[in-house]
Amino acid sequence: MRVTEYENFQETKKHSNTIFPYNTYLCSIPLDFTDVPIHWHNEMEIIYIKKGCGTITLDFESHYVEAGDIIVVVPGQTHGINQLNHYTMEYENIIFDLDMLIPKQSDGSETLYFFPLLSGNLHFNHIITKEDASYNKISDCLNRADKLCSYGLPKGYELAIKGYLYEFLFCIYEISESSDIIRIDNNKNLDKIKDVIKYIEENYQHPISIDEISSVCNFSSSHFMKYFKKVMGTSFIDYLNDYRLSMASRLLLSSSDNILEIAAECGYDNLSYFNRLFKKKYNVTPSVYRQK
Repeated sequence: MRVTEYENFQETKKHSNTIFPYNTYLCSIPLDFTDVPIHWHNEMEIIYIKKGCGTITLDFESHYVEAGDIIVVVPGQTHGINQLNHYTMEYENIIFDLDMLIPKQSDGSETLYFFPLLSGNLHFNHIITKEDASYNKISDCLNRADKLCSYGLPKGYELAIKGYLYEFLFCIYEISESSDIIRIDNNKNLDKIKDVIKYIEENYQHPISIDEISSVCNFSSSHFMKYFKKVMGTSFIDYLNDYRLSMASRLLLSSSDNILEIAAECGYDNLSYFNRLFKKKYNVTPSVYRQK
């Protein structure tokens, strides 16, 4: 997972290592950043809204969320987070690798439960609200995990965390429906745009031409531009600029690099052009934004 490791920007708790890949982070919008660009990764992610409200994008559809809501992002699912108007939102990120829960010696659970989840054939409401009948059981799993970790990671905490995660997944399966039907056209469409998003994430610091990004999908330039606008709801150039400016906004707050260096690191070799785009997006200049 990359996206400039936005989760690490305002990290307050870390419980992960290579043996036990489980992390929680507390984030605040717009105090830490105004948005998290659409991205995807191979870990499972739970976004637990603690205060305020905002918008969450799942598979390119935007949803209103508010305090108490729990958003379940499965591996490979595209998602993003945005500020809603002038409102603030505090949320907890819970990110973990499903591999740590899949038994190394087959007991059937990987076929019955994990493969449908990983393949996208397990259908459930990914945004769980307080009105849902399953909410109390699901939120209780997360609250107990938080309470345990707040004590300073007692000996054997990994066992308890795994237990809570298994219980959480059990609750998800209770409200889900399985399907043997694979939505091939939709999956192919998402796979292509996911490749484009990943390419931008890994190369936004450098010039990216339309011909170059079109080749990622094996499309002609004209077909790619129409395809990108249809799926993403914005042009490729506007999306790329928005992504670069989001990365620049975090560097302004998290590093001591001067503005010229940050502009160059985010793909802008013209400082006046960078300043103009930045002010258009954030309504202040980069120097004023850094002072907030």
